[in-house]
Amino acid sequence: MTNDENGRDIHAKPEAFGEIDYEIIEALFFAYRDFVSDPDLILKEFKFGRAHHRIIHFVSRKPGLTVAELLDILKITKQSLAKVLKQLIQAGFIKQETSSEDRRQRHLYTTQKGQKLALKLSTEQAWRISSALGDMQPEDRQTILMFLNGIINK
Repeated sequence: MTNDENGRDIHAKPEAFGEIDYEIIEALFFAYRDFVSDPDLILKEFKFGRAHHRIIHFVSRKPGLTVAELLDILKITKQSLAKVLKQLIQAGFIKQETSSEDRRQRHLYTTQKGQKLALKLSTEQAWRISSALGDMQPEDRQTILMFLNGIINK
């Protein structure tokens, strides 16, 4: 038996996990499509894509993040990160500084231009989230977070 990272038999039929909830699967597909559509239009102006968005987002949220920490968050290879990060640095959205304690470590920061773009991208998504939450109760938000965190590989 071969298991995935969650301990499930990769050869088992989906029915072995219970009823397949296609309604939620499709809702997640459509929600993701629309959730990223507004930022995609903004990023297109700079000839950037979703990888650029993720980097700008996490660097803006965690100033001083190391390249190694960013690789761990994004679950991508150094090679994948290097190309996109180089574009963001050259375009003036991200700056990197060598650590004073360990010269091998590079800390990442958004520039003023990068922070402005990060805020613009997040504002679009925040509007969509706020609209979806609408008249829900605060505990509904917690339920949604529990559900989404349950889907994320730990």
